[in-house]
Amino acid sequence: MGARLRVVLDQLVHVVDPDQASASLDLAVGLIATAPSGCVVDAIVPAGAEVPVAGVGEVRTLGLGRRELAASWQLGIAPGVGGGMIHSPTLMAPLVRHDRVHDNNQTTVTLWDLRAWDAPEQLSKSVVAWQRGMLRRAVKHADAVVVPSHAVAERLSELARLGDRVRVVAGAAPRGFAAPADAAERRAALSLPAQYVVLAGSGADLQVGFRGAVAAGVDAVVLGAPDGAEPLYAELASAAGLPERRAHIRGALDTADRAAVLAGASVFATTSSSAGWPWRAVEAMTLGTPVVAVDTGSHRDVIADGGMLVEPDEIADAMGEAAGAAGDRLRVLAADRSRAFSWASSAERLWALHADL
Repeated sequence: MGARLRVVLDQLVHVVDPDQASASLDLAVGLIATAPSGCVVDAIVPAGAEVPVAGVGEVRTLGLGRRELAASWQLGIAPGVGGGMIHSPTLMAPLVRHDRVHDNNQTTVTLWDLRAWDAPEQLSKSVVAWQRGMLRRAVKHADAVVVPSHAVAERLSELARLGDRVRVVAGAAPRGFAAPADAAERRAALSLPAQYVVLAGSGADLQVGFRGAVAAGVDAVVLGAPDGAEPLYAELASAAGLPERRAHIRGALDTADRAAVLAGASVFATTSSSAGWPWRAVEAMTLGTPVVAVDTGSHRDVIADGGMLVEPDEIADAMGEAAGAAGDRLRVLAADRSRAFSWASSAERLWALHADL
């Protein structure tokens, strides 16, 4: 009889992190597509949740809604979950005592970034407290903690005593991520100019990116800005020499709008220095958009030779170069590098992890 891998599908994680919500579903699809012969993927979901993934075997619907379940699991209370092989694509997992040796019970989780430790100002206090609490439970009870890059693994080893239980499994762009047929119309609906660079980062880090837009001679678009951040970001743009009217601050966009914006950019630049999976950079590479990034461990692991990795004080000049003479070469390198990542590959590595355990 084959194995059953039970995946926790945290249906409302999009409230906290839309990228992790998308990744969870994409990974589940990958696990189903790559399941070894005789193996099945089941789902564990909170009360009231649906499973929008074809091919799932059994669905265990628990008695608590998402928020109540998150609080319960943080306290180590996990009634009705059952045993077997369990993987959660986030920290939302029933991390309780179990017997892997005699009962073949396994619980693994994925930790996508370390903002709750390295950049807590980017998250709400409740999210920071919950993530830190769940990592403490993972240290006690997880059979493995999956992270998306070696740089995250190294940083995590400084924060928690997990030993050889840390495993690296990369993420990928959303399934089917591509510029939509109506990309130009979507950009017009978002009031974007014909030429622009896209920036990712937070707070004062963005000022470097705004200076790069000035160097490239185009407008700047910021994606994923927190609610209420527009006045601050406009001030940072102005201080960098970019007029407020040429700084376009946008919040979270759906997948198709985001693809349209990234596909139309002259350059994508990220000034983030925290350890984690660079969601937007991978999406930009998938679309063949030139990428410029601050040289960090995470960016070296993931972007590698798919973009320009430079020091913070070199970002502006690099963006100007990427928007000009180096653009064609960087587009080819970005597209080539993006092929290193797929949800099928990630799923195969996760199946191998559980087989090893």
